[in-house]
Amino acid sequence: MLVSHIKLKKCIECGLIEILELLRKKIRLRKSIQQIYKSIKMNIRCAKPEDLMNMQHCNLLCLPENYQMKYYFYHGLTWPQLSYVAEDDKGNIVGYVLAKMEEPEPGDESKHGHITSLAVKRSYRRLGLAQKLMNQAGQAMVESFDAQYVSLHILEIEPKYYADGEDAYSMRRDLSEMAKEICPDRDFSANKTETNRGHGHDHAHHDGHCC
Repeated sequence: MLVSHIKLKKCIECGLIEILELLRKKIRLRKSIQQIYKSIKMNIRCAKPEDLMNMQHCNLLCLPENYQMKYYFYHGLTWPQLSYVAEDDKGNIVGYVLAKMEEPEPGDESKHGHITSLAVKRSYRRLGLAQKLMNQAGQAMVESFDAQYVSLHILEIEPKYYADGEDAYSMRRDLSEMAKEICPDRDFSANKTETNRGHGHDHAHHDGHCC
């Protein structure tokens, strides 16, 4: 009985060692893949009508909340300068940001934009693409519409916000500093806003956190 117990213990230890080694190999492989992707030249550009199908496909791969194609066309036709795509060296779309301008809220006449959807394919995450997409959309909002801030929602806080039962957290990003860099001669002192929680209809989700 003692011999059997010792053999069983050794088998368990060997199994754990093998599992740990497999995990190490997986981590090394993932790091190697990320290094390869980092070496690939990524291009961030304004989305075109012919990109909309690929943007929707990227959305289907990344997000639980998906939109009909007419919603993408609505954004593309109404605010063509606000949505961007990230593409690899072969021209494949690996991420996108779908953005729009919002109507002024009651009691707040501030011009502001909204990130409807933000997604990056899993293999291309942790490369800073989401941050670059957000920056491009924010810059376009400032340049084209004098936006003072941009809002977005991520899946976390607001209970049962989406149809699939997930929660949402409403955030806003102040664009006044970006506006000063783009137009240093203008006075943006009246444009400052504070981060607050709110409600909305659209959402953005990528890699588990807001960029």
